[in-house]
Amino acid sequence: MTPPIYPITEDDIANYLANTPDFFQRHAELLATVQFTSPHGHRAVSLQERQAEMLREKIKGLEQRIMDMVRHSNENVAIAQKVHQWTGELLCVGEPADLPDAVVQGIQRLFDVPQAALRLWDVAPAFAAAPYAQGASEDSRAFATSLTMPFCGPNLGFEPAGWLVAPDGVAAQSLALLPLREGAMDSATPAFGLLVLGSPDPQRFDATM
Repeated sequence: MTPPIYPITEDDIANYLANTPDFFQRHAELLATVQFTSPHGHRAVSLQERQAEMLREKIKGLEQRIMDMVRHSNENVAIAQKVHQWTGELLCVGEPADLPDAVVQGIQRLFDVPQAALRLWDVAPAFAAAPYAQGASEDSRAFATSLTMPFCGPNLGFEPAGWLVAPDGVAAQSLALLPLREGAMDSATPAFGLLVLGSPDPQRFDATM
C-alpha cells in the first residue's frame, strides 16, 4: 500500500531552514534573488535591504524606550528634589499647630495640586478647636480607617471631598485619599487623619497610581 503523500507546508520549509543553517552557505546566490515588498513605498527590496529595514525599525523602537526611560528618570529626580524640599520645610515648622497647614500648602505649591485638605481627629485638647480638627464625621473616620492603601480615582461623592476648597469654583473630578495612621497600613490600626488631594482634571488621579 502506497503511503499517503502530504504536501510540504510553509512550516516544513521554515523548520528545515532553521535546522539547516548551512543551506544559504551552499546556495548563497538565493540571498541576492529573494525580494520582499518594502513597507515604505511598496517597492521591491532584497533580503538584505529588508533585514536592514527591520534592524532600523528595531533600533528606532529601542531608542524610543531609552528616551522614555530618561524622561521617567528625570521626572523621578524632580519629584525626589520636591520631596526633599518639602521635608526640609516641614522640619523648619516650629509650632505643632502650624504643621497641618504647612503640609497642605507645601503639597499644593511644590507638587502643583490644585486642591488639598487635611483633617485630624482625637487631637490633644489644645488643638481641638483648630480648623483641621473640625468636620470629620464618624463615617469619614471609619472610611479612613477602612483604607489599607491610598485611594486614587474619580470623585464618587466621598464626604471628604467636601473639605476641599476650589479656588476657581470647579469641584474636584478626581481625588487621592491618603489615610494617616501610625504603624502598619491595615484596617486594624485606626487612622488618626485623612489627607485629601483633588483636581478638576478627571485624569489627574487615576486608579493606576
